[in-house]
Amino acid sequence: MLFFFHIESRKPLLLQIKATSSEETSTSVDANELFTDLKEKWDAVENKSTVLLYGGGAIVAVWLSSILVGAINSVPLLPKVMELVGLGYTGWFVYRYLLFKSSRKELATDIESLKKKIAGTE
Repeated sequence: MLFFFHIESRKPLLLQIKATSSEETSTSVDANELFTDLKEKWDAVENKSTVLLYGGGAIVAVWLSSILVGAINSVPLLPKVMELVGLGYTGWFVYRYLLFKSSRKELATDIESLKKKIAGTE
């Protein structure tokens, strides 16, 4: 339920909103289908030990990153400085890539080339 106030009368207006879905737009995924698909992909992998090594390395990297962020967060002034650095970088990114149409096109082509490099099609 949402409450809105009418500007002139200052009385709350009650709106009831009900969300519905139809079977056509349903995005539910069958768990068995998901597991079957994952099993097929895992069976297609040739170097299972390499995949496990990379996965374990990624988990260790995330764990170490969380420790590092916790240590930085405990220093009194450093979190605010990091927020300012992030805000400055965000402002630069918006100015450099999102503000003008030509730079948005450049960003889109850079993203597409990166996708091709990752997929191995380039």
